[in-house]
This record gives sequence, structure tokens and C-alpha cells, in this order.
Amino acid sequence: MSNFFDPRYKTTSRADVVLVGAGIMSATLGFLLKELDPTLKIEIYERLDRVAAESSDAMNNAGTGHAGNCELNYTVQKEDGSIDCAKAFKIAEQFEHSKQFWAWLCDKGYILHPEAFINKVPHLSAVFNEADRDFLKKRYEILKSNALFEEMEFSEDQELLKKWMPLMFHGRAAEGILAATKVDKGTDVNFGELTRILLKLLCRKEGVQLFLEHEVRDIDKVEEEEGIWQMKIRNLKTNENRFIDTKFVFIGAGGAALPLLQKTDIHEADGFGGFPVSGQWLICKNPELVALHSVKVYGKAAVGAPPMSVPHLDTRIIDGKKSLLFGPYAGFSTKFLKKGSMFDLLGSIEFDNLIPMIAAGLQNIPLTRYLIGQVTQSAEDRLESLLQFIPDAKIKDWELQEAGMRVQIIKKDKSKIGVLEFGTEIVHTENGTVAALLGASPGASTAVSIMLNLLEKCFKTRMESPEWQNKIKEMIPSYGKSLLEDQERCRTLKNKAEIALGLI
Repeated sequence: MSNFFDPRYKTTSRADVVLVGAGIMSATLGFLLKELDPTLKIEIYERLDRVAAESSDAMNNAGTGHAGNCELNYTVQKEDGSIDCAKAFKIAEQFEHSKQFWAWLCDKGYILHPEAFINKVPHLSAVFNEADRDFLKKRYEILKSNALFEEMEFSEDQELLKKWMPLMFHGRAAEGILAATKVDKGTDVNFGELTRILLKLLCRKEGVQLFLEHEVRDIDKVEEEEGIWQMKIRNLKTNENRFIDTKFVFIGAGGAALPLLQKTDIHEADGFGGFPVSGQWLICKNPELVALHSVKVYGKAAVGAPPMSVPHLDTRIIDGKKSLLFGPYAGFSTKFLKKGSMFDLLGSIEFDNLIPMIAAGLQNIPLTRYLIGQVTQSAEDRLESLLQFIPDAKIKDWELQEAGMRVQIIKKDKSKIGVLEFGTEIVHTENGTVAALLGASPGASTAVSIMLNLLEKCFKTRMESPEWQNKIKEMIPSYGKSLLEDQERCRTLKNKAEIALGLI
């Protein structure tokens, strides 16, 4: 037990729920919980001086409403040539949960101007060789059969492709882009603005407090009270400590989630490690080029590249202003957060995760080489990647900007000892009093589904109650029923959400 710990004398306050990190995950979970039980006392702690300043910030993520429309890495081509679209279907359904929740917020009058955070931007996938063309066509044929993707178009017609993405045909030889798919109702989402909206709404409710510039320093069990945790929290402005007792802790602090989870000493966290991947964008400075491109175009990732490095040329709508980004360029850093410490990775290594981390590292040497290559890229190297999308691109029209950090999951594996995984995972105690979200993409887009899953794990009894079930189904009408199986219901709910969000 930590030396600071003495619940009888040092407790500053008690809360039903403490949320660590003021990003999209904490905002979503906090809002859901407060709607389900208005009596809950919720406290939110953020170490920075503003909310959504790390992973949720608009410039720290792709801003794509990930729905499987254009992300080719969500589709796996097997050795026999067949296509597995299971992940694309799953993420599409999860994004519908998010849209339904956001639409409910609009219908209830909580959000009056959804265009502040979500806008219609068509999603395209483009391929540049015959093998990828065959892959894309097979993918299209499978996805098109379901109501979630029935609006998807496929074309090899060069004249039509020019209309879809005119900027990408500047200086391009005939048939330079062999095929593309297009979904008109794709979205661009400003998750930073959405987070600010949700937290502003949440903090208006009685019993909710947000503390900025407050850093969680320790999390410990209260031995005298079963299921209670005490948290040591430093006020970074005054250097004073707070000692908070709480019934439930959610660690949704992005890259900082793993080190904070390790402070709890729960056995469920044993063996988990993290592999940080940084990112950069090229941002277009030429307004004439920005005006020519009004879609998001995703290509295929290079061999050995992490999923977050799938190249894409994106129209973004941030604070009402249109911009154009290309990337991301991946890299390696020992930081777990953009505003973190160079010692984050070293500090996360413990006895229980050392062997899994070594094993995962040995299995992913090509990835390490790839990331080192990305870090050492020159401006000319970055231009070479951009030229596949815009053949006559000039480096003077673009400037480099840092994107966010992502910490990929490393965990134990029976056969491989340790594995590196791309995605998200909820780690929680058996009694549901502590939970942490580890991992990265497609996190923000699927935040509602992830948080519903967390509620099922940590608030199991209450989630099974008719009261909570009815409230959840009011907010997310498709909860508990598959949109993949009920095609007509899928169309109805999809259309209703899109109308509420101003997408049609």
C-alpha cells in the first residue's frame, strides 16, 4: 500500500464515478452513466489545461467517421484469395450506434448544431494496380449485399473517377487509378469538438465536476471498504494533493492509460505492455488545391505498416473551415502521449510484461524497421508518398504537422508468449470497480459501442435491469439487436440518424 494512503484522515471527497482523462471516451461514458442514473456523483480529472487536447483533438486523429466504407485494412484477403469482411461489418454497425446516440442528442435538443462536429464527406477507396483492383471489386461485392453498404459504388471508368476525385488526376497518366469505391454519406467528425460539447452538457448536470490541470498520481484499494478505491490527485496549479474515494474508476487517458492501470496492481493488468506509434500529417497551404478535393480517399497500407498508417488524402471540416490533409506518416517515440515524457515507455516496463514485450518485439522487427524508416524520412521522401495520390504535387504547397500518439497493445499469448495488437481492449476487475481502455483505432468512432460494452462488464446487474435497458434503447435504438441481420430496420434507423445529424 502506498505511503500516502490513509482513508480515515486524507479523503478530500467521495465520488460514485471518477473518469480519468477528458477525451471522447470519458465524455461518452460520463454522459451515458448520468442519463442512466441522474443521482451519480461524477468527477473528471484531466492533467492538461483543456479538454480533448490529446487523442481526441481534431488534428491528432484522422477525423474519419470510421464505418468500414473506405478503410481497406478492415478487410482481410486470405491465402486462398477469399475476402473476410467481418471487421468492416462490425465497425460499420458500431459506428451506427454512435450516430444513433448523437442523433438522440439532437432530437432531445441537447445539440442544436450537429454540423459543428459532423459533416458529410464522401468516403472513397482508390487502388493503383491490378491485384488491388481485383481485391477491391471482391470487397465491394461482399459489402454491397448488406444494407449498411448498399449505397456503395464501384467504378473503373476513368471519366467517372475524375469526377469523384479531380485533384488526384492532375498530371496523372491514363488509367493511373485503376478502380475506386465511393460512399456518398461518409462523414468527417471533429471528435475534439464533440468531446467539448458532451462535457459541457455533462457538467451542467448536478453532481458532475471537471478538474483541469489535475494529474492522477496513484490509485489504491481501500482495504477497510470492499470495492472502494482511493486516488491521489495532484493539482498542478497549486501542487496540492487531493485524495478521492470512489466506487468506480475509468481510466480513459489515451496513451497514459497503461501506466495508470499499472498503479492499481490488479492482476487483470498483468502482462500488458504498450508500443507507442507517433504520426505526422502534411497539410495543404494552397487554397486552390483544397477547393479541388471534397472527399476522403484511402489507399492500401505499405507492407509492414501499422493499420494507423494507411495513406489517405482527406478533406477535413474543422471549426467550419475546410482543409486538406495527407498522411499519416508513422514514426516511433518513447512517449505515450504527445505531451508526455521520453521516459514513458521505459517506465511502463515491469516484471510481468517484460517477457511478452520482448517476444512481441522479436516478432515485429519488420515493423520496427518500417517505423525507423518513417522517422528518418526527408521532405522529398514524404513527397514521394504524396505523389501516388497527387502526381504533380509540390512540397512548397504542404507543411508538416505532428499528429497524435497511439499506444498499441502488447499482451500475453499462450503460443507466441507475447503479441502486438492493433485495436482497443477493455481491461477491468472481476467486480467491475476499475476499468481501463487500452489501444487505438478505430476508438473514437466506435466510442458508444465500446462504452456500452464497458457498462455490460462493470455495471452488469444494473445493465440487465428493465429501467436501464429501456433508457439505453431510447438512446441507441439498435442496442441488443443486429443491424446486419435485420436489413429493413437497418435502413430505417440509418436514415433517421442521418436526417437528425443533417447528413441528408
